[in-house]
Amino acid sequence: MQQRTIGNVPVSAVGLGGMPMSIEGRPDEKQAIATIHAALDAGVTLIDTADAYHLPGQNEVGHNEELIAKAVRSYGGDASRVIIATKGGHLRPQEGPWAQNGDPAYLKEAAKASARRLGVEAIDLYQYHRPDPQVPYAESVGALAELLDEGVIRMAGISNANVDQIKEAHEVLSGRLASVQNQFSPKFRSSEPELVLCAEMGIAFLPWSPLGGISSAPDLGSLHDEFAAVAQTHDVSPQVVALAWELAKADVVIPIPGASRPESIRDSASAPELELAPEELHRLDSVPLSSR
Repeated sequence: MQQRTIGNVPVSAVGLGGMPMSIEGRPDEKQAIATIHAALDAGVTLIDTADAYHLPGQNEVGHNEELIAKAVRSYGGDASRVIIATKGGHLRPQEGPWAQNGDPAYLKEAAKASARRLGVEAIDLYQYHRPDPQVPYAESVGALAELLDEGVIRMAGISNANVDQIKEAHEVLSGRLASVQNQFSPKFRSSEPELVLCAEMGIAFLPWSPLGGISSAPDLGSLHDEFAAVAQTHDVSPQVVALAWELAKADVVIPIPGASRPESIRDSASAPELELAPEELHRLDSVPLSSR
């Protein structure tokens, strides 16, 4: 598969988002591991997870991290180039809205717990999951700087950040901000200013829910006619067109579609092979707001 970079580390142009394999509606472990192995077989070398990817409640914190670690360990091929990115600062203590905890001391302990679950001495990429309105942003990101200095993590990223927060994190981390993970898809395009800024700064931009989210992804073609039409032209799925469109936005873009079936990630992994013509990209960029 084509390669892009996070920091100075090469990764596959399309990654795998682990969340669907651990939250409500998740598959059994056998199918989840088969999905991860299918991703690795397809050349995926970036897997994204978080300690909050679990069913609501405290007894499952880190479920997805442990699942991914188990799958990578049991893979029969070469997994030496696989980068596992995880996140901290988001919580699912109970049913309902997720919570935030951006306390620096908490984030540092959460990162160390994630490293233990992943079975690594240092986390490849650790991301502050979502800003906590109760904690100054610079203080939360400062914990990532300390984790870098202490060797607990190799690279630092942020998620669900706006333009000002990206600039602030870049400054707090003394230029060591490696990635920004924001929602971006045909359905959700309001993170385009953050994508453009990351391209200007040379920071990896990782679209989460790049196909519109777990509930909407299967219906992407029916929800977005232009993507379906372009897909028919190339004899591929609308989902592949969406990922190819995102990849064409900038060389820093690395979509991380979630999957819970081997067939889904195999399809997504083919997206870097699809080169859309300039007129097709313009057509997709020009979809009226009412259709998004």
